Amino acid sequence: MTRPTDLPDVIPVFPLPGALLLPRSRLPLHLFEPRYLAMLDDALKTDHRLIGMVQPQQIPGRSDRPLHLIGCAGRVTQMSETEDGRYMITLTGISRFRIRQEIEGFPPYRRCEVSWTGFEADRGATEEDTNFDRPRFLALLDRYFLARELSADWDTLKEAEDELLINSLAMLLDFDPEDKQALLEAPSLSTRRETLVTLMEYALRGGGEDVMQ
Repeated sequence: MTRPTDLPDVIPVFPLPGALLLPRSRLPLHLFEPRYLAMLDDALKTDHRLIGMVQPQQIPGRSDRPLHLIGCAGRVTQMSETEDGRYMITLTGISRFRIRQEIEGFPPYRRCEVSWTGFEADRGATEEDTNFDRPRFLALLDRYFLARELSADWDTLKEAEDELLINSLAMLLDFDPEDKQALLEAPSLSTRRETLVTLMEYALRGGGEDVMQ
């Protein structure tokens, strides 16, 4: 378990629309812009190696892209460099956080003062979804994949633990950034699964299919 005292008050943040990181999950990223290469370089110089993933708000008519207040910090756990100077990294989700304020300063990337309070469960044991009806959920997922012409390793999905299954789908499925934010802010695994079901049903309804009754 990561203790709050081990987490910094200020972290670099990567505002990438649609990219969702959740606690105990892994997110691969491709970094090539100079400001984010500088962000990675600075993060690797720290003991915690944390980078915060945050959704920028989608506000018509605004170019300054304010950030949503809740994000998730991940530790750089894998890294490889390409021949042309780009980096492929993997972030492992540590904990969600709430932004207190954005820090102005010299670095070319964005930094925020954050609070880790209220997200203690993120730093604990794997969550379980006690009311999870897996066959019903997988039946809906099958219909969603067919509608989107997506393929899946169904044997792996059927055997995956509740948290791994729900969080992986929340991160991988192509939902709008605001929907990704709703999945991030879900207070428990059960509510995240309920949100995921609602989003898939809504997408199927928009496609002209009947939803689960």
